[in-house]
Amino acid sequence: MVNNRKILLLGSGFVAGPCAEFLLRLPENKVTVASRRISLARAFAAKFNSPNITAISLDVSDEAALEAEVARHDIVISLVPYTQHPIIFKAAVKHKKHVVTTSYVSPAMMEYDEAAKAAGVTLMNEIGLDPGIDHLYAVKTIKEVHDAGGKIVSFVSYCGGLPAPEDSNNPLGYKFSWSSRGVLLALRNSAKFFENGGLVDISGEKLMTVAKPIYIYPGFAFVGYPNRDSTPYTERYKIPEAQTVIRGTLRYQGFPEFIKGLVQIGFLDDKHVDWLSPSAAPLPWKTVTARALGVGTESESDLVGVVLARTGLKGEEGARLVSGLRWIGMFSSEPAIHRGTLLDTLCATLEEKMQYGPTERDMVMLQHVFGIEHADGSKETRTSTGLWFGVPNGETAMARTVGVPCGIATQMVLDGTISKRGVLAPMEEDIVYPLLEGINKEGIFMVEATI
Repeated sequence: MVNNRKILLLGSGFVAGPCAEFLLRLPENKVTVASRRISLARAFAAKFNSPNITAISLDVSDEAALEAEVARHDIVISLVPYTQHPIIFKAAVKHKKHVVTTSYVSPAMMEYDEAAKAAGVTLMNEIGLDPGIDHLYAVKTIKEVHDAGGKIVSFVSYCGGLPAPEDSNNPLGYKFSWSSRGVLLALRNSAKFFENGGLVDISGEKLMTVAKPIYIYPGFAFVGYPNRDSTPYTERYKIPEAQTVIRGTLRYQGFPEFIKGLVQIGFLDDKHVDWLSPSAAPLPWKTVTARALGVGTESESDLVGVVLARTGLKGEEGARLVSGLRWIGMFSSEPAIHRGTLLDTLCATLEEKMQYGPTERDMVMLQHVFGIEHADGSKETRTSTGLWFGVPNGETAMARTVGVPCGIATQMVLDGTISKRGVLAPMEEDIVYPLLEGINKEGIFMVEATI
């Protein structure tokens, strides 16, 4: 008989559901779900109708309270913001407990590597979708090519969480399942990658200008742009020979142009503006738009003229931008929801208008394209492609593809299948192959092909 395993689940957001569901299949797994607001934790636990899940209130920034809970459990799953992982790692190492996260390993997290090894603790990270499933299939193909004496000449990978095509019915072709602020701020990040042997560095303000069509399936009109810094992946994936290494984000056609327009008229600015303070006098959207543009007129025709002049857009592209701004309500007398900055005030309206409806579904697309040179000098282009759809009124594709791998990794750490110690990510075969087998058993896989 297996002893009970006590699992502390930090966070009760949408990803936590599939993770907990997987772990609760085994009766020996006892899950404690913790949230700052006990009502959220209780509502989450109630969904499972199981005696093996309990809810508690916990503020992870309260170190003493966090330590007390970590000490009571065998393993911690941290689905809270990545900035809080170091404090969780600190408590886990002190009390010799394992941790699993879906987040990228930050420098602050990596600082616990030696201490974790000394304590005999596994701090497993980057095991969701992106990062996570993407690593598993990248490492698999790269190892196969290297084992056969070949080289990876190029590695290009794009991933996107999007509405299913039939539900992409707004100017951005996008809907928010998480913080709209986080989505928009990410569009200001700079990007670095290798292309044809050279280093390419794109500043945040130019990110949307380098977006280009990405052809995966003929039924999708995707565009993609580079995502942060891809250069470490020559080392992480052990492909120093690669001349091109790009990891990027997928969106639907029209998204980059619309975002570029918002940047040019100032609405991705997160500097505080007194007249948008929550305590300031209410303003209609047309007044907010006029003030953002620095003009004294609020008539729609005048505002449209200024927008087109600022963005330099004409014809169909200009009409699409204006139509989108009109859809948001930016030329209207509707009251804006004051959030202190132009960015946050825009986000408040986007979150109202761009949530998933009850009958709508999301979609996740992930594709790797490997440029291969075989030992005999012949060339091959190989792809790994994953396409997943959410269930209307049920589990989202994003929650499933992040939460289930996280749950599988947690079980493997508990069972000793993952036994390496320290701060880990799924980059080595002894971790990758068991995880691949685990996600495939759950029906999560990518289709591999030569094109």
